[in-house]
Amino acid sequence: MSKIRVLLIEDNRLLREGIAKMLNAEEDIKVISSSGNGDALEKAQKLTPDVVLLDLGLKNQNSLTVVGLIRKQFPETHVIVMDLVPAHAEVAEFIRAGVAGFILKDATLHDFLHTIRSVAKGTKILPPPMTGSLFSQIVEHALQGGKMGKLMSAVRMTSREQDVIGHIAAGKSNKEIAGELNIAVYTVKSHVHNILEKLALHTRLELATFAHSQGVNRETSRQSPDDRD
Repeated sequence: MSKIRVLLIEDNRLLREGIAKMLNAEEDIKVISSSGNGDALEKAQKLTPDVVLLDLGLKNQNSLTVVGLIRKQFPETHVIVMDLVPAHAEVAEFIRAGVAGFILKDATLHDFLHTIRSVAKGTKILPPPMTGSLFSQIVEHALQGGKMGKLMSAVRMTSREQDVIGHIAAGKSNKEIAGELNIAVYTVKSHVHNILEKLALHTRLELATFAHSQGVNRETSRQSPDDRD
């Protein structure tokens, strides 16, 4: 039986050795190399792994940059990021860079192995606490190349809320948005609150990240003639 060849990049030695031992105990998985010194690209080139398990918080390298380089140079290699609880904005950035899966470091062994096996077959996997949420639908749209405008319409985003999203994507403050739309600042704050609730996001930064990932701006954000205020 052909084994899933895994390259493990984790700078915590105890965690790295524990994960390697756990995975090598499986009949269908083999850790072909484990490292914590930031040589992921060199090892990926030399060993051509099926899956790279990558610590999101590497001390010596930017994990997001590593993901992008691996996916660009080795498109057949799938990357799984490991972290405790990644923020929504981080998840979006790593998906844009080409990550195929996420593993929480407090995941069960079943979830851990399921993610590796699924990703090796070409399936994209979110952390279990995020699946089934509206956030996971947003990510799925990003993975499938969908447009944010269609998603916002699906969750009944008003045109005024779409206007606000466009201005947030442009980096404008509540006061600036209020001036552009000729509405009160407190009204803008109310719209922002409603938008975050509808999209299951927590901060303006997360919202701006999603908007930029889908090419949303002042022109593309307005999709329907719904309520303005």
